Amino acid sequence: MTDNRPTVAVFRPDDERLETAVELLESLDVKPIADPMLSVEPTGAQPRTDAAVVIFTSKTGAELVADEWTPGDATVCAIGEPTAEALRANGIAVDIVPETYSSQGLVDVLSDRVEGSRVEVARSDHGSDVLLDGLESAGAYVHETVLYRLVRPEEAGESVQLAVDGTLDAALFTSSLTVEHFLAIASERGQRAAAIEGVADAVVGTIGEPTRETASEQGIAVDVVPETAEFEALATEAVDELDR
Repeated sequence: MTDNRPTVAVFRPDDERLETAVELLESLDVKPIADPMLSVEPTGAQPRTDAAVVIFTSKTGAELVADEWTPGDATVCAIGEPTAEALRANGIAVDIVPETYSSQGLVDVLSDRVEGSRVEVARSDHGSDVLLDGLESAGAYVHETVLYRLVRPEEAGESVQLAVDGTLDAALFTSSLTVEHFLAIASERGQRAAAIEGVADAVVGTIGEPTRETASEQGIAVDVVPETAEFEALATEAVDELDR
């Protein structure tokens, strides 16, 4: 039986996040193209314990410190509720979650609290400079600990061929790195221009303004950027755009 549902590429790490994303897209009556683009490689590092403020910028980072790290007297910040929930699930109390789930949102909520303080930022090796630069401008002494590296899985790239073939209806980029890896695969195959042309005819959605900016700078027009930096909002709005 022919599957005539719209094809929607989803770029998430190949773990429960990708499984959950596929289930959500299935429930929205589209055909998910699960193209991981990211794989997590833990470094084994732990956040420093002498900081006044410790910031976690992802659910992955929060999960990696489980049973290995305690905050002591530090103020613990999470970039969003999914990250905060992961910390709480491991017995780590969260003191601050910004209204806007982004690096800039963290800077905005912390800028008048960190002058002269040591701030620890625990995250991946591809974190935005917005957070570090913003905190340093606010007078903080900032230290970054890389909890994990994000690498491109060898099996990634199905969505690139679909874009080249003109059979991809939507692409959901969840970070700047997913955009970069998508285009790197296309370039390695000698298909960069064709892939960009292919997604131009699709609905393109991104989580967050930095991801939109990366896509735009690389020649990919973005149609959907949800106000809430969560995959469910991205998927729902992108499918709504497809329906229109």
